[in-house]
Amino acid sequence: MAETKGGDLIAEHLIREGMPYVFGICGHGNVGMLDALYDRRDEITLVSPRHEQTAGHMADAYYRVSHQPVATLTSCGPGSANIPMSLACAQADSSTFLAITANVPTSQFNRAPFQETYMHNQASFPDVVKPFVKRSFQPTRVEMLPLALSQATSLMTSGRPGPVNLDVPYNLFQETADVALRATPPGRLATRPGASPEAIAAIADALLAAERPVIFVGHGVTLAEAGAELTALQHLLQIPQVASPNGMGSLDMRDPLSLGFIGRNGAYPANQAARRADLVLCIGARFDDRSASSWKPGYSWNFPPAKLIQVDIDAGELGRNYEPTIGVQADARIFLIQLLGEMERRGVSRRAETAPWLELIAGWRAEWEAFIGPNFEIDSNPMRPERVVRDIQTTAPDDMILVPDSGAHHNWFMQFWESRRPQSMLNTWGYSAMGFGVSGVLGAKLAAPERPCVAVVGDGGFTMTPHVLCTAVEYDIPAVWVIWNNYAWGAIRDLQHGQFGGRELGTSFTAGANAEPYNPDFAALARAHGVDGVKVSRSDDFRDALTQAIASNKPWVIDLEVDPGVKPPSVGTWELPPLPTPEPAFGQPWRPDGT
Repeated sequence: MAETKGGDLIAEHLIREGMPYVFGICGHGNVGMLDALYDRRDEITLVSPRHEQTAGHMADAYYRVSHQPVATLTSCGPGSANIPMSLACAQADSSTFLAITANVPTSQFNRAPFQETYMHNQASFPDVVKPFVKRSFQPTRVEMLPLALSQATSLMTSGRPGPVNLDVPYNLFQETADVALRATPPGRLATRPGASPEAIAAIADALLAAERPVIFVGHGVTLAEAGAELTALQHLLQIPQVASPNGMGSLDMRDPLSLGFIGRNGAYPANQAARRADLVLCIGARFDDRSASSWKPGYSWNFPPAKLIQVDIDAGELGRNYEPTIGVQADARIFLIQLLGEMERRGVSRRAETAPWLELIAGWRAEWEAFIGPNFEIDSNPMRPERVVRDIQTTAPDDMILVPDSGAHHNWFMQFWESRRPQSMLNTWGYSAMGFGVSGVLGAKLAAPERPCVAVVGDGGFTMTPHVLCTAVEYDIPAVWVIWNNYAWGAIRDLQHGQFGGRELGTSFTAGANAEPYNPDFAALARAHGVDGVKVSRSDDFRDALTQAIASNKPWVIDLEVDPGVKPPSVGTWELPPLPTPEPAFGQPWRPDGT
């Protein structure tokens, strides 16, 4: 074998693994890797955004759409110090990418060279990202690269996906060794555990005996690409579904069995069904506080007396927040295939026993529709939030990928958006990183260039990361940003108003002696970057602008003025101890014992 540079080994490995992109930013620490990518630029493309956090969010979103991981590349010191935000966001939502970070030369370890992190350990950047990755590898010789690359790539997608860090000292990119790459051990496709036959039989018994069953699905179903099997099971057993944000779309949300998102800002029928269920089959969801009304009995769930069957590929999630009656470590798709097979073996046909339960749910759905329906018809200036959601839903094609950012607008989409298919609504949920939607829409569009990709982002989040417009122009990425302009950090302003009697500090955007609402002219800002932009505040203008933006197949910004005074109607609760627990704005908590 010929002597090979470390940088060339890394580039070859990424190409072999089918990674079409590296999202990265130059620095003195990674110029050797950039040179290696230069020689292979016909096989793998470097996309260089203007900030490392954006690179990570792009890679995260790329995986959520394609389920094909890609890599990021950052330099030593501050360059890599900008990546933990996006690593934490990916980890919290079980997404993944390979974060290649550069470090100082091994010969300079612990000598405090330029940009070394050395206070507690030499070249200790891996300690910075340790809480946010499945593992950090730091090879110190070129001979160590093949094993590290093989293990890192396999680990990213084995079991529960999560980001992995490869921290490479500067000299390894240019030094050589007589080594060859290793084959990567099988990832997720070969590591999909199933349930035992006894567990499948017991779960089938419980489902068939239940009078008021509910299925609760999370990102685990989406990641396993189990939508078809889930839909088949629900139609067979006539069991309604509630969803966490990243499980939305695993069943077409226009299906009568889809009740929507659950929790404080969920849909009323979802909360009503969940808190009155006698059995809940949870697949790939964590019961976090926002989808469980902070675990307060009667608001979203009642465990017990309801029985809980919890299925998750990560055994660490079983029983974390509620003790399951039956807990199973299994891949969502394998589990559903097994359960469908058991139902077929028993000769189960479309069940009629749940008809009274579904009729009761239909009544709750009618109550909810009567309450929210009129607000969708209001044509106001500025626009009502519900109208924005509906106008996007009715204007955009069904194959559109929606990428919301964190903020007040996200609550409205949780409550009212109807996702038609999996991997089409990308939510920053567990870590709720502002900037994910603003940046992630670029990665989503690169993963699915034939589909329109629209980011709905707050005015605050967009002004954190407006440099995405540069990247869209430089790399001809026709993403669309709808900026939810309410002149505030709206979600926190609403929280202040609700919990502190209207006392507000640091949450509204104002300027001048009279504290008038202030924001830049986002449409003009877009045009200054070479991106089409328009400012609108009425429904007719918004629909026309969105239609034009999607049809243009160019980067677009719509600066949309939204009424800041309209709050989403809560149907559950969200507790922030020791502040008082807010009661639902619609519906009431319910416990079987009447408390």
